[in-house]
Amino acid sequence: MRTRRTIAVALAVIALTATAACGKEGSPNAEGGDSAAKLPTYAVKSDVKIASKALEDAKKNGKLIIGAKSDQPFLGFEDTSTGTRTGFDIEIAKMVAADLGFSPEQIDFKTINSANRETALKDGQIHLYVGTYTINDERKKSVGFAGPYYVAGQDLLVQKTNSDITGKDSVKGKNICSATGSTSVKRIKDLGGTTTEYDAYSLCVDKLLTGEVDGVTTDDAILKGFAAKNPNKLKVVGQPFSKEPYGVGMSKDDKALRDAVNDALKAHEDNGDWKKAYDATLGLSGAAAPEVPQLERY
Repeated sequence: MRTRRTIAVALAVIALTATAACGKEGSPNAEGGDSAAKLPTYAVKSDVKIASKALEDAKKNGKLIIGAKSDQPFLGFEDTSTGTRTGFDIEIAKMVAADLGFSPEQIDFKTINSANRETALKDGQIHLYVGTYTINDERKKSVGFAGPYYVAGQDLLVQKTNSDITGKDSVKGKNICSATGSTSVKRIKDLGGTTTEYDAYSLCVDKLLTGEVDGVTTDDAILKGFAAKNPNKLKVVGQPFSKEPYGVGMSKDDKALRDAVNDALKAHEDNGDWKKAYDATLGLSGAAAPEVPQLERY
């Protein structure tokens, strides 16, 4: 009897292990994978002294409020059922927060749409913004930036089996999907392509998966996230044709905070955290980590 019970227990353990390994649709091990085990952790600094009004406010309330995107897989994504945030931008936010003295539990992420970023920073609704926020001279008139921590470029997302679209010079006559009114749409039209436009890139990806459009175009970082979510079906062409340096946004005149965030970015780039975070998020698309950009201190 003891031998039979031992065998039964062993078989049950094997069955459970096999079930966990296979995964199922909608589980962490379904297409897209579970990268949590590969993500770095960040030591939270103590006794941080920075002459910043935003940080003084954050310390007083015990929360660092960070604006972010919530609909970009493996870049800035929120699981609405759990409230969990994941992605490369989210990791950048966490590593910066750690060096400012805030643990992940002390970060209050707020979803802020692109059109409202400057207002949210100027009005003090958020302390920082980390979410595919391109640094440019026009925006510097309203807000401050640390970084860039990533230089994106307009690229193309196509089906894995597509060999016709190899870069910007091959989009003529192709139906390429992008966000309504974006600069990406204008560039495709200038290159001779036709466009389909939606308010959300996720709708474009749905149309690409069903073959209703030939490709999707926007910043390669965003496209890599969708490719990582569908690694057996989609790929990024890998020939970017614009430059979009992503920075961490903050109040325009808070130089102390800007310097501290730049220092944090540099430290985590140098110690390998940046590369580990990329590999566990956007790197799941199959695209190797790009060169770490030179920080733009001012």
